[in-house]
Amino acid sequence: MKKRLHAATAIAALLAAVAAQGQPYPGKPIRVINPASPGGNSDIFFRLLQPKMSEAIGQQFVMDYRPGAGATIGGELIARSAPDGYTTGLVAASFVINPSTFKKLPYDTVQDFTGLGIIVDVPSGLVVHPSLPVHNMKQLIALARTRPGEIFYSTSGPGTIGHMAGEMLNSMAKVKLVHVPYKGAGPAVIDLIAGQVQLQFASMPLLFGHVRAGKLRMIGQTGASRANSAKDVPTMVESGLPGFVVQSLFGFVGPAGVPRPIAEKLNGALVAAINDPKNKKTLIDRGAEPIGSTLEEHASSIKSEVAKWRKVAKDAGIEPQ
Repeated sequence: MKKRLHAATAIAALLAAVAAQGQPYPGKPIRVINPASPGGNSDIFFRLLQPKMSEAIGQQFVMDYRPGAGATIGGELIARSAPDGYTTGLVAASFVINPSTFKKLPYDTVQDFTGLGIIVDVPSGLVVHPSLPVHNMKQLIALARTRPGEIFYSTSGPGTIGHMAGEMLNSMAKVKLVHVPYKGAGPAVIDLIAGQVQLQFASMPLLFGHVRAGKLRMIGQTGASRANSAKDVPTMVESGLPGFVVQSLFGFVGPAGVPRPIAEKLNGALVAAINDPKNKKTLIDRGAEPIGSTLEEHASSIKSEVAKWRKVAKDAGIEPQ
């Protein structure tokens, strides 16, 4: 099926390139497929950027919500669309994790998409219940090594960024934390606060209020550098785990084969909106790290993130479902 998809994509790319030469782009509104439900982070971030993007490119961006099946329903719609620049989409961390956790995807994550720019990274923090006698990563690792299989971490479900981060910690620190999946981030945090589990990796915006209230203690963060919103919290790398970087990247994509001039226009509109001072401040205030990558940086990131999570899943013995 993938061979047929690639052949169809190649033909569509050729037709799109020919059409692009005959008329200026864009000549009509641009569809944005969101594989998540309204009100999620991808929706919030993109709606914030929409006015400036429309101003920069001269057309409206129209959201089309297609949630379900771990974001693969919307992903397939993006991949199968004509690469003419009039159908784009939003992707989150699941986009690069799914190849490790799904036995069969209806598309190739690396080959069937054009990366149009990374929007933001939403940093994750590692929080523990106050009853756990640790205040930094070294203390946690030392305690976990003396109590294998006795310390539990909650997540919003199998194959999520929190689950994969927990398994990366198990592998890199040579500990055995036990995964407890929940149906959503809310219940996972509630049980952590109640002391039913001992720790959790989750997005910082979800955790800050509980940390400030003293209900949870943040002992680490997973970015390559300290987030603007948590300058006092050390990264996992700073805490003695070289290479432990977990990014929850939100990206803007199109199907494979979007002509370069069109991809550059879409990327330019995105970057201009992200670099708008007011938008940038709002993103940071919401706990996100604005990025606004180039086309090449986004393509490289997709490839490296897919490879990284495949290794984490293999090391953890996670069987694709």
